[in-house]
Amino acid sequence: LQRKKHKKGHTLPLIRAKERRATASEVAKDFSSLLRRVDPRPLETPTRSSDSNWTDRVAPIAYVAGVVGRSCRNSGQKMKGNGAEDAGPPAESSCPLPLEWKFSQVFGERIAGEEVQEVDVISAIEFDKSGDHLATGDRGGRVVLFERTDVRNYGSRKDMEKQDHSIGRHPEFRYKTEFQSHEPEFDYLKSLEIEEKINKIKWCQTANHALFLLSTNDKTIKYWKVEEKKVKKISEMNVDALKAVGNGSISSSSMTRLPNGGCSERPCGHLSYDLSFPPGGFPSLRLPVVVVTSQETSLIARCRRIYSHAHDYHINSISNNSDGETFISADDLRINLWNLEISNQSFNIVDVKPANMEDLTEVITSAEFHPTHCNMLAYSSSKGSIRLIDLRQSALCDNHSKMFEEREAPGSRSFFTEIIASISDIKFARDGRHILSRDYMTLKLWDINMESSPVAIFQVHEYLRPKLCDLYENDSIFDKFDCCLSGDGLHVATGSYSNVFRVFGCIPGCNEATSLEASKNPMRRQVQILSRPARSLNSLTRGVVRQGAESPGIDMNGNSYDFTTKLLHLAWHPSENSIACAAMNSLYMYYA
Repeated sequence: LQRKKHKKGHTLPLIRAKERRATASEVAKDFSSLLRRVDPRPLETPTRSSDSNWTDRVAPIAYVAGVVGRSCRNSGQKMKGNGAEDAGPPAESSCPLPLEWKFSQVFGERIAGEEVQEVDVISAIEFDKSGDHLATGDRGGRVVLFERTDVRNYGSRKDMEKQDHSIGRHPEFRYKTEFQSHEPEFDYLKSLEIEEKINKIKWCQTANHALFLLSTNDKTIKYWKVEEKKVKKISEMNVDALKAVGNGSISSSSMTRLPNGGCSERPCGHLSYDLSFPPGGFPSLRLPVVVVTSQETSLIARCRRIYSHAHDYHINSISNNSDGETFISADDLRINLWNLEISNQSFNIVDVKPANMEDLTEVITSAEFHPTHCNMLAYSSSKGSIRLIDLRQSALCDNHSKMFEEREAPGSRSFFTEIIASISDIKFARDGRHILSRDYMTLKLWDINMESSPVAIFQVHEYLRPKLCDLYENDSIFDKFDCCLSGDGLHVATGSYSNVFRVFGCIPGCNEATSLEASKNPMRRQVQILSRPARSLNSLTRGVVRQGAESPGIDMNGNSYDFTTKLLHLAWHPSENSIACAAMNSLYMYYA
């Protein structure tokens, strides 16, 4: 086969496999024709004595056919209804080994005993679609950008893909630039202080080697452009100082007479504003000459647009649309649709505010656009439900097309039921088929084709159930944790207390659950917990196992938990097993 690469039709089976549309008969037909091109002799069932070269002829093709067959089987079927493909996890028989996480980098590591300023605490993390840039926002209104360095060392991505061997390096980032995105404000009409804290950051499409991103605080969204510009320096001054002194532009005396007979001292060389212009003007006066004297570049961040005065309540989410032209912003009661080019007008597409505020039973907690369908978006509520809406149905999407909500077990309702059921974050999987949601106790993975129950439930804080009264007293029960999915959709992650984050595997039958601490030694609190295998995909439960109340203050690893150190924000690299997480003012990065 290697000698016949130049022949036409050799890549036909591979092309069909790549498109993931080949059936078994098509693959057999393609490889039969390929075999005839390689060796025109008829293919018959041989005996050991009749054809000793039969194995040499068929073995390479059989190997490639096996690879293509596995590729076709794993590609999945197209889902019915919304047009997304099912890129679900592989079968139970192919259970991979758990990911081994290692420390990569840390930015802003604090020394033991160092007091952290409130304005330095990281409040948002986001990778761009390529994974080459990372942005963080803090409570002081600053946005810090990091760029990947290990890709540049090996050339472009196309060059790396052409190489036969894989480069065994993990993603490495370096500081790129930072800028002040928001300042503290005061609403005089409502007598309300608006803090500068960055709530969310979202990357937009790049253009002309410039980076674009959206950042928001509680009330105002800003559209930023970050680009490199060459440093320009003035090579010649416009006035020759020596000749100008002779012409009287610089006072030769340090004493100036005043009209009342007094005098004032001026420093020597002080410019006089009482200039007497000669008839021909200054012969030494020239226009400034500005030239680029070096190849130095400087990163400049400019605010292109400001989207304000559209939300009466605090903005909790922003999300870009796949069309590259619009985005949404959500507060507690409304979701608005914006055009990136228009800052003075937005369209209200969801409004859950009742006529009488006393009838208010739930609020919007998070919202996100579908990754590929520009007409679909999902938003979550404080009651633990997720609504999927279609913008093609009506201009005001008060009526949802689908609602995902887990049914409450009879007799399990308590005072804390609604509080711990409130969803703090939702994320679409990269294929758009699944939605990951995070409430206080669990992570839930939903299939958008099945509304009745999640396909997987991951226990995160079950060991805290006996401590809900204490959590309510110190307001920790209202903490909002982010969640994220890996690019291949096989793993999910979320944060917890004591600067710990948890990673779970989504493959049925592989009960992978890992706890890692945000430090240079992440495996210090690491534990692998195998939960009882689920009977069906509808009732998958894996992760931590519930502990009793006999050891208060101890988590499922035997470590004492600290409610003051919490890991709320983290992000997964879009194409590699790499996680960036924020512990107070420090940014930690890990790879597997």
